[in-house]
Amino acid sequence: MKNFKIPESYKSSFITRIKHSRKTDDPKKKDFFPTLLNFGPIRFYLARHFGFCYGVENAIDIAYKTIEENPGRRIFLLSEMIHNPGVNSDLEKLGVRFLMDTSGKQIINWDELTKDDIVIIPAFGTTLEIENKLNEIGIDAYRYNTTCPFVEKVWNRSEQLGQQKYTVIIHGKHYHEETRATFSHSRMNAPAIIVRDIDETKTLASIILNEKPSEEFYKLFSGKYSVGFNVKKNFLKVVVVNQTKILEIEKQEIVDLLKETMKKKFSAENIKDHFADTRDTLCYATNDNQEATYGLLKQKADLAIVVGGYNSSNTSHIVELCEEKLPTYFISSEEKILSKILIKHFDVHSRKEIEAVNYLSEKNVVDIILTSGASCPDAVVEAVLRRIHSFFPDAKAVDEVVEKYLSLEK
Repeated sequence: MKNFKIPESYKSSFITRIKHSRKTDDPKKKDFFPTLLNFGPIRFYLARHFGFCYGVENAIDIAYKTIEENPGRRIFLLSEMIHNPGVNSDLEKLGVRFLMDTSGKQIINWDELTKDDIVIIPAFGTTLEIENKLNEIGIDAYRYNTTCPFVEKVWNRSEQLGQQKYTVIIHGKHYHEETRATFSHSRMNAPAIIVRDIDETKTLASIILNEKPSEEFYKLFSGKYSVGFNVKKNFLKVVVVNQTKILEIEKQEIVDLLKETMKKKFSAENIKDHFADTRDTLCYATNDNQEATYGLLKQKADLAIVVGGYNSSNTSHIVELCEEKLPTYFISSEEKILSKILIKHFDVHSRKEIEAVNYLSEKNVVDIILTSGASCPDAVVEAVLRRIHSFFPDAKAVDEVVEKYLSLEK
């Protein structure tokens, strides 16, 4: 796998070494048991997989290389490079400016750009409409393109099946940059529609089976289907692709429902003519991180801490998995840990930051499961661990425990 140049400030003094040790022992990634760091009164279970994925490292590498190689030139990002506030803030400090926010709202008008400016395409990719806009200005939309290869894989799959007359059903958040980009690319070759979750999919299934009138489709899915979509004609052949950071279990539930729907409509014997299986439209990091979270949750712990950007889909899904089992605190950095008794964390349901008192157990030994999203630097996870560790004066030193663990692993 390609090696990327990542700023030292994003690296951890020990997490990378632990990850390397686990990879050496388990190259085929079959062991999802977490890493235990036992400091005595406080114990951390680190997920088998977490942190920067291939697409994120690729995007950061290209962005920093672009800045380094183009001194004096104006450099813009279409929107956030990745969903991590620290990384985006670092780029802003280096002079990079954002053209849009994550919802697509314009911050800097297109007419302020010139052909001499540089525009970096973020890891989520972008729409064909925006690519055309940049080309009209005279800016090469592909020269500084950090689109994740796994996102492009979804586009290619959509194009391939769209050309075979399949309607593309995109499972994702319609407001997310990646989903907007996938929708744009898909609808160029086929009718396309976005479904958010299993509830929307159940509604769609009822419409496909004529259990609900066609008119409801246009009302309920307003803004989520391609121009000229015809309910009567465009549900003869369907395929499901995904936002690449979606929950695997949610993806499978939606795929299974739509497959059964097409069986009811056209019979099981003819299903291959009406439904295409796509098992490969989630990225490897999403699968690995979710499997690692299930491995974490097999441990008896007092709480979970999940670190990442609050608008990160893959991180939010990890939070949701943890919440089903134990108290979970979603934080963007160690700065949210205000004291031993007070933490400020993000509620994924209300979409607001709230405070929790007495979040750490009063037990003699506190067990914490710790993980992060695919866009979170390892350095931030280490800072969170060290911050909590500092509240336990009788705990063994971090470096001592880490070195002992690594020596036993050899």
